[in-house]
Amino acid sequence: MLKKSLLLGGVFALAFGALTGCSEGTSGQQQAGGSLTIVGSTAMQPLVEEAGKAYSAKNPNVQINVQGGGSGQGLSSVMNDTADIGNSDLFAEEKSNENIDPSQLVDHKVFVVGFAPVVNPDVGVDNLTQQQLIDIFTGKIKNWKEIGGKDLPVVLVNRPESSGTRATFAKYALKGNTEFRAKGGIEEDSSGTVRKIVSETPGAIGYLAFSYIDSSVKALKLDGVEPTNQNVCTNKWKVWSYEHMYTNKNGKNSKTENAFIQYILSGEGQALVKKMEYIPVSQMKVERDADGSVKPE
Repeated sequence: MLKKSLLLGGVFALAFGALTGCSEGTSGQQQAGGSLTIVGSTAMQPLVEEAGKAYSAKNPNVQINVQGGGSGQGLSSVMNDTADIGNSDLFAEEKSNENIDPSQLVDHKVFVVGFAPVVNPDVGVDNLTQQQLIDIFTGKIKNWKEIGGKDLPVVLVNRPESSGTRATFAKYALKGNTEFRAKGGIEEDSSGTVRKIVSETPGAIGYLAFSYIDSSVKALKLDGVEPTNQNVCTNKWKVWSYEHMYTNKNGKNSKTENAFIQYILSGEGQALVKKMEYIPVSQMKVERDADGSVKPE
């Protein structure tokens, strides 16, 4: 009788252990089943895609679909429930309109990214004053020889109005000036495509998140300051933004949403942030609000 009781007890313990083991992902976090649709910022997209793959490998019952479209699209999509998470380079307050109500959204600041002007490597320029940059993007400077470069016409590669990258660049690099948009000019939202166009077009200039910059394009210094993560952390390089993951306050898919966001904020997720040349929020020496006011962290 005693042997039978011990055997039953052992079976119960194994079953209980299996049940409790199933409630934890291999990352030590509670698993949430279902699917996530994540839409928005193309600056965030490479990191979120890689984090999605890593999270799904640990939690195979969760399917994650990551799409671009720009920050405005991300915020609109999470507002109307066509996306679970809206990725944005901007605070929702900066895009507030009849389709985006910040009071109905929950902000999760997950990392920071810097942005830099990039040019075709053959333009013959590696440093601009901020005023020269403004004059280029507003159409006043039309040839690189005007600022010491080669005799090449300036080719602007702009972003659409919905782009959070555009809004950040216009606010902090162009001091709020509106870019010149010639009829038939180049306008592209995909950061990967912007990089390709700039690298292949003589005289081209655009702007990219640091994470997209490679040897095919040249990142420009501004007033002698290099676009580096270290300079972003101290606000010496001022063209940067928090990267936000917004969720809807209606909480329709909150368990799955929050589990994935917490994964990105975990030690493992933040290690991926650093590996992919983004910046953990914890490394910032300053804090910036939606109005652009900066104070020490």
